[in-house]
Amino acid sequence: MGRIKGLTPRNATKRTVNFEEICPENLVIKAPPKDEALIRVIQAVKDQLQTESIMCNTKIRGREAVTADPGSDLLKICVIERHRYTGRIGKGFVKGFGFKEGAIASSVAHDSHNVIAVGVDERDICIAVNGLRKMAGGLIITCKDHILGELPLPVAGLMSLWRAEDIARKMRELHDIAASLGCKIENPFMTLSFLALPVIPKLRITDRGLIDVKEGKVVDLFIN
Repeated sequence: MGRIKGLTPRNATKRTVNFEEICPENLVIKAPPKDEALIRVIQAVKDQLQTESIMCNTKIRGREAVTADPGSDLLKICVIERHRYTGRIGKGFVKGFGFKEGAIASSVAHDSHNVIAVGVDERDICIAVNGLRKMAGGLIITCKDHILGELPLPVAGLMSLWRAEDIARKMRELHDIAASLGCKIENPFMTLSFLALPVIPKLRITDRGLIDVKEGKVVDLFIN
């Protein structure tokens, strides 16, 4: 891919993806010791920035953890604080993407621009977010322990040094890969980037957890 001649990121914008390497255990959502749980789920709405807040009954793995269920389009979503090494990770679930396997992640997540990821299992999500950490930000798709596609965004984790035509070509490639993994959203990275914006109704997610926008507060994943 061709870079714009003479363009290099300044030091202040080079190292902006600041978190320790993530392992699958960091993304486990512990659950009450029972067989099922009622949880809050972000429902992505096609062609809209607004989301819905829905409730879903989900099975608990080994009576210990709540996991994704791609068969019912219930995917894990997480937001990792990437500016100050706080170690904060917000975890939850989302419907609407349609992935049957794999994960995607991005360092473009309005307005705080933490790292946000959605996927079928913790391992592929970890490979995705750790891949972003290694390349100082960008967009990435993983599946079965492999990186299938990526677009580096080394300038503050938000901008590229590539030419516009090369970026457009890479975005088309990433969208095609996402579709091959079952994604039903035409531009999954755009949709993903707005799920962390806690000012648009109804349910969002940040590094501090799920946000009920109407109430203006963090809410628990589990509904008693």
